[in-house]
Amino acid sequence: MTQQLTSPSPARQAAEPAPGPGWWRDAVIYQVYVRSFADSDGDGVGDLRGVRERLPYLKDLGVDAVWLTPFYASPQADGGYDVADYRTVDPLFGSLEDADALIRAAHAGGLRVIVDIVPNHTSDRHPWFRDPELARERYLFRPGRGTDGELPPNDWESVFGGPAWTRTDRGDWYLHLFAPEQPDLNWDNPDVHAEFAAILRFWLDLGVDGFRIDVAHGMVKAPGLPDIGRGSQATLIGNQSLPFFDQDGVHAIHRSWRTLLESYGGARIGVAEAWAPTPERLALYVRPDELHQAFNFQFLTASWGEAALREVIDASLAATASVGAPTTWVLSNHDVVRHATRLGSLARARAATLLMLALPGSVYLYQGEELGLPEVTDLPDEARQDPAFLRRRSAADAASGSSGQDGLRDGCRVPLPWTPDGASYGFGDGGSWLPQPAVWGGLSVAAQTGDVDSTLELYRAALALRRMLPGLGDGGMTWREAPEGVLAFARPGVVCTVNTTGGDVAFEAPGRLLLASAPLPVRGASAVLPGDSCAWWAI
Repeated sequence: MTQQLTSPSPARQAAEPAPGPGWWRDAVIYQVYVRSFADSDGDGVGDLRGVRERLPYLKDLGVDAVWLTPFYASPQADGGYDVADYRTVDPLFGSLEDADALIRAAHAGGLRVIVDIVPNHTSDRHPWFRDPELARERYLFRPGRGTDGELPPNDWESVFGGPAWTRTDRGDWYLHLFAPEQPDLNWDNPDVHAEFAAILRFWLDLGVDGFRIDVAHGMVKAPGLPDIGRGSQATLIGNQSLPFFDQDGVHAIHRSWRTLLESYGGARIGVAEAWAPTPERLALYVRPDELHQAFNFQFLTASWGEAALREVIDASLAATASVGAPTTWVLSNHDVVRHATRLGSLARARAATLLMLALPGSVYLYQGEELGLPEVTDLPDEARQDPAFLRRRSAADAASGSSGQDGLRDGCRVPLPWTPDGASYGFGDGGSWLPQPAVWGGLSVAAQTGDVDSTLELYRAALALRRMLPGLGDGGMTWREAPEGVLAFARPGVVCTVNTTGGDVAFEAPGRLLLASAPLPVRGASAVLPGDSCAWWAI
């Protein structure tokens, strides 16, 4: 048997989420990319009713909460991250009544609900931007440079490629760190602060348990919007210091939102999507009076190897411990190459997942990683909808076309397979908005359920053990000596061992085997840890 040698299957007892202000410190939160999760009406696009119908699957998987990507009214220039109305559900995804029903059903099943909020920018169809006078107060407009203002105000580049400025019919320019359809808001304007506080209250009153804050490091720009002086600077994934990201002024915004969240009883949370140059800078977002969690992207981008992983784990834990916050681990999301592909193999992905789930703190899972889905790298150009791909394809320097933020984010957004066959492998009755590979059926939920060697059953077993064993989740850890290429650390009652080499490593078994990501022979006190594998041991 590959995975589970001890077989706990604790049933979730609570009819509603368990109370307590610190639930997020060791929570496992599942990201639902709404348009690709489940389609209830056969239009090829996932929707809120589809999510509600699949809540039993998430409860059985063993997660604590669900994070929903934007479902607000939007022209969909960037998959809903271009919001035209933050208080309305886009008809593509359902209605406000569907959102209310989803939140209620999740709570009834013991799951919390986190929704996306997009405060760095809006859609260019937002009423503010469509009003010329309001737009110049509440967005970032500047005169151009050059003889007739024909040049952008500075040298900033868009994350999606090309200049971060677009010229208007009046001759001035507006800033958009993402697509031209996503103008950046002016957070020096008090009306912007007041509006977003009202938006947060609207959704909190509807019952949501928190917000994932998109580009939480981007709302404040350096005074004077200075030039950077070098090309290729705008990226979400990196450790650069930039005048439009991770400015100290963002923390005042997050402190005000923490106060607002705590006015609702203390169990509602804010989660920062913040790319910071160092773990220490990232920890500033989770100080006691700011947000509750911040995604650990340094861990996500770490290379597969003993030294690299240990270094990022140590640095991350030290940084968050300095402010009394939990570390929030993540391996995949809707903006990066799936880790089954990024790490080079499914074996490494399975091992990395068990490593992540054994570390102190909270964990985010991205839909489909529990199925071992790889990145889809052969989507036809005509099917792609990622604005990064479209902008770079039209640019003169678009020849390379690599992955992730270089324009292939659609590859991690292909709709999920639920059944081995059918028009969209159970996603819906009308096909899917992105084509699914022919092998998707064999990776479906139905195909993997009950197969003890499957990645889905590995996730189910790991989450059941994590829920059962008090030593996992929040708390401390201690490194143990291990052979070269192997990581070993102890949590209360549990030891985790990870072989980052490509070959088998023989060692003394630290205890009774609980779970392994690959077949692991144990003979008395001796064990052989296969290459690119992870195991949990009871001590």
